[in-house]
Amino acid sequence: MPKLAKQHWRADAYDVRSFEYQKITPIHADSYTHSSSNYRTHSNSSYTGNQAYYSHLRNENRPPKRRKKRNPLQALISFSLLCIMMFTVMPFAFNNITKSIFVPTPYKNVETDLRKLAFPTQDYISNAWFLGERSFRYQATKNALMEPLKENVNMPVLKSELTDLIELFPTVKPAIYVWDYETGNYIDINADKIYSTASIIKIPVLIDVFKSIEAGQFSLEDTIPLTEYFRTEGSGSLQFKAANSEYTIDKLAEIMITESDNSATNMLMTKVGSMTDVNQNIRDWGLKNTEVQTWLPDYKGTNHTTAKEMAQMLYNIDENDKFLSDASRNKMLNYMGHVHNNRLIQAGLGAGSVFLHKTGDIGTMLGDAGIVITPTGKKYIVVILANRPHNAVAGKDFIVKASEIIYNYMVK
Repeated sequence: MPKLAKQHWRADAYDVRSFEYQKITPIHADSYTHSSSNYRTHSNSSYTGNQAYYSHLRNENRPPKRRKKRNPLQALISFSLLCIMMFTVMPFAFNNITKSIFVPTPYKNVETDLRKLAFPTQDYISNAWFLGERSFRYQATKNALMEPLKENVNMPVLKSELTDLIELFPTVKPAIYVWDYETGNYIDINADKIYSTASIIKIPVLIDVFKSIEAGQFSLEDTIPLTEYFRTEGSGSLQFKAANSEYTIDKLAEIMITESDNSATNMLMTKVGSMTDVNQNIRDWGLKNTEVQTWLPDYKGTNHTTAKEMAQMLYNIDENDKFLSDASRNKMLNYMGHVHNNRLIQAGLGAGSVFLHKTGDIGTMLGDAGIVITPTGKKYIVVILANRPHNAVAGKDFIVKASEIIYNYMVK
């Protein structure tokens, strides 16, 4: 409460024990003249006096301003941060950024790439080209070119059998995806988990080759010379062929799948526009976890996918006539029906079964992915990717046994 002056009144009129009143300069009767119920002020002296008095009361009752006490520790910390900025950050920024932009370099032949300064990681995380520059493209969601698999219900009995098998191979960490063409029933064990692809990455490369052919970029009869730039180790016979030998796109695509030839794969990826072009198209197809990051051979396992996305690619090769023409799909399936490696999923199938597939092996990951057609006409997609100790036989044994379990369940 403000400090107020007491106004003294007659005791018989008011009880002054409980109230305090603001002192107001008395208004004298001779200050006003009454005329026709109107009042007129003869002098402004009373108003001026009241104004000065109110101002005095306001200032007198205003709380005093407190000066903030300076904390020595806070001042020391602020000063230290300022010194760090002045003597480290600012000189670094000046020498590495400001100079490169505004100060002429004494090395006239060296040009500063301002874009790389602004985006230093774009060269190795990009997966697309835009206006001649590297960029990053996310998967297509609304207008994806590939159709998704139409899943019905899970197969609990088969899943239980495969789970029991996994327990018998503790060193093998598999991903399994099975999809039945007739019913849409499926099995999903770690099918959305990312695994190294090894040579199974050649399936999206093959798709991109035929998409490029259908776009009119080149034809199956076009040839590419085998130069030392493309010659590489690992699987395939092309590495032993004579330098500058000419090979058609058709032949390169065939041995890429049947022999898993690494040199042929790199030649085809160069033809379609390098790994970046393959990755860009993979996003357009609607896949987000499949990516080519390394030219073959990929011993470190940087190229990756999931079992489910690989199954989706197989389904679209086989069934989606809006994605690829019949001629292209038949050609691709013919390659996949003559793969030399028949020691994995195919080893667990019954006699007379047809298997259209692609295998992959980098030591720590062994896999197989394909379409099974049984003698009775039963058709299903199966993808098994198995992480294992380097070159451990348990990986192969697991895949063969899992294939046998799946086959027996599907044909019964």
